[in-house]
Amino acid sequence: MSAKTTILIIEDEPHIVLGLRDSLEFEGFRVVSAEKGGEGIQLARSETPDAIILDLMLPDMNGYAVCEELRRWSPFVPIIMLTARSQETDKIRGLNAGADDYVTKPFSVGELIARIRAIFRRAARTGSAAPETFEIGEAQVNFAAHTLARHGETLQLSFYEVELLRLLTERTGQPVSRDEILHKIWGLEASPSNRTVDNFIVKLRKKIEGSPDKPKHILTVYGYGYKLAL
Repeated sequence: MSAKTTILIIEDEPHIVLGLRDSLEFEGFRVVSAEKGGEGIQLARSETPDAIILDLMLPDMNGYAVCEELRRWSPFVPIIMLTARSQETDKIRGLNAGADDYVTKPFSVGELIARIRAIFRRAARTGSAAPETFEIGEAQVNFAAHTLARHGETLQLSFYEVELLRLLTERTGQPVSRDEILHKIWGLEASPSNRTVDNFIVKLRKKIEGSPDKPKHILTVYGYGYKLAL
């Protein structure tokens, strides 16, 4: 991993920053950090990091507001949110604010690094079978621009939303297991409590489907995973 690959940590707990910095720098990443949300936003603009690790609870502003501001600055940079809260509603709120992923404290540094590596592995992938643009029902997805257009409205897609759609389009009509999605996109092993894939499917259905509760395109294969139907 090139030392020029920069990770921005926005976290006010020094021991967490120190642990993450040591581990990430050992893996070859360049690390910059900020203790406050406002400072983190400024660092993001000046350092243009390749990924951001963002704590939910900061001394000057909450992580949701920071995330929304970061998204206005860059719709593409992957953002992983750290939170001490385990409620599903808090995770959904973080995803809706623009976070690509979330890790609940206390967390495994090894797992977090695996997620970061998966981000860059997917971003560096070449020779994809999926075209730059793709139509799903009445929605037009532009993988390069990270956008989805439907009924005259253009919506921004996050890194993980794009990669999830890209994987499903590569396998159109074929069931793709949750385990495979979790491993290929997030770099994680499956666990019964991990709802990451399901949460992102919910987000995508709201953007693509006419009736998200009765999907016609992103279909559930019960007990297995999901498949894309055009």
